[in-house]
Amino acid sequence: MEPAMQQKNQRITVESQKRFTKKEWSWIMYDWANSVYATNIMAAIFPIIFAAIAGDIIWGYATSIATFIVALMAPVLGAVADYKGMKKRLFTLFLGLGVAFTALIALTNDWRVMMIGYIISRIGFSGSNLFYDSFLTDITDNDRMDKVSSWGYAMGYLGGSTIPFIASIVMLLVLGYESPIAQKFSILITSAWWLVFSLPFLRNVKQEHYIEKPRDFSLRTPFRNIIHTALSICKNKGLLLFTVAYFFYIDGVGTIISVSTAYGSALGLGTVGMILALLVTQIVAVPCSIIFSRIAAKFTARKALIGAICVYIGICIVGFYMGASLEPHQEAYEGAVKAECTAIAQDYGLTEADGKALEKACIAAFRAENANDTLIALEKDHADDTLLGYMQQAAAGFYLDHADLPGALNHAVSFSSILFWAMAFLVGTVQGGIQAVSRSYFGKLIPKERSNEYFGFFDIFGKFASVLGPFLYALVGGWTGRSCYGVLCLIALFLIGLCIMLFGKKHFDTLETSVE
Repeated sequence: MEPAMQQKNQRITVESQKRFTKKEWSWIMYDWANSVYATNIMAAIFPIIFAAIAGDIIWGYATSIATFIVALMAPVLGAVADYKGMKKRLFTLFLGLGVAFTALIALTNDWRVMMIGYIISRIGFSGSNLFYDSFLTDITDNDRMDKVSSWGYAMGYLGGSTIPFIASIVMLLVLGYESPIAQKFSILITSAWWLVFSLPFLRNVKQEHYIEKPRDFSLRTPFRNIIHTALSICKNKGLLLFTVAYFFYIDGVGTIISVSTAYGSALGLGTVGMILALLVTQIVAVPCSIIFSRIAAKFTARKALIGAICVYIGICIVGFYMGASLEPHQEAYEGAVKAECTAIAQDYGLTEADGKALEKACIAAFRAENANDTLIALEKDHADDTLLGYMQQAAAGFYLDHADLPGALNHAVSFSSILFWAMAFLVGTVQGGIQAVSRSYFGKLIPKERSNEYFGFFDIFGKFASVLGPFLYALVGGWTGRSCYGVLCLIALFLIGLCIMLFGKKHFDTLETSVE
């Protein structure tokens, strides 16, 4: 063969290696398919619909039940799925449960049926993701794993987290949030989008690595395999250290995702602004997830994860300062309003319930920088309110004694809103990357034929990790009376993960070398 022809063929070979195979693209597209469930059903739209019908307490119970069931099932499902032919069957089963019971939510107005549909659909979503993650070892090799995993997250942010979500928001804005048609559309588009874009995965992805089902298989066999895998992880110092580090830092990541809007609401930031900021997070995460895989390829996955953890420590510091700069103004403002309302309640002999109602209404209303604007707003917004006269008197007294507080509070809210946008941008730079590279890094370190069993433990660590962070946030915030200290304590989770990743270098290097 001519040298020129050889060089041409080599260039073609190298170029083809850069492109995704059909299996890789089909695997990546499942993230595009199912991410709409995370936005429309788990986070942004359905929780508000359900809470308005049945209350947020029942929503919390339903979410806890679904998460707990999946966490308990994950290792067992993983052990069974590693047998030849089982991974695809179980994936399809859980995908079907998720899609069907999501659609069921839209076909009923009974909150009990909605709750059952949500629990089973969330089990389907989480279960299918367990098998989806483990299929990473079947569709690509170690050299391409970071890239493929990161593109999965990027396509999820680009597709499922934006296009159907924005379509749902437009329908809700046009028809009204209370419109049954708009609400059912946001749920049905989730089910349809999820199913349609899962078809390439169902058609092209197959289980390549597996173990043969033993002749003496019984119900005890998967449990023996679970014990064997747990002991294997414990004996392998590198894998054990990474799993423990992952538990702590992914707990911090999950907590920031779950409490960010609640934290912003507690600080009095605008709902629309927070939703738009979180949409920015999704958009920024698309290119940054892809860039993250290139960083991992150039500097190693471990160093990329260390960098992401450091960014999250910075995010916690920004979040803390956001609250620390606002909460003193908020406390001074609310304290002054309550003092005026207490005096009015005592002067006119109001009941305790009416006194509390007056307080709540006044705290929300006295945000203008002068008494005249506030009184005009009160006249307009509370024309039929029996407390209107009391509110007007409280407003007059408030601005007479504390004219500087509303302006200072509004300035602090504006500054904190800017910090929230900055924090949302920073989260977008690392949120997809740290999850994607963690998944691919774990996939490189485990036996390919037992990938589902190992990913079962990976998944259960991720599920139970979402308990510690919110507990710390609530405990410290409640104890100190300042939510910002609850955010600050999350740094401890990232520091533990960072220390393990830094000081366990010898064990990680040994493990990486052994699997190359």
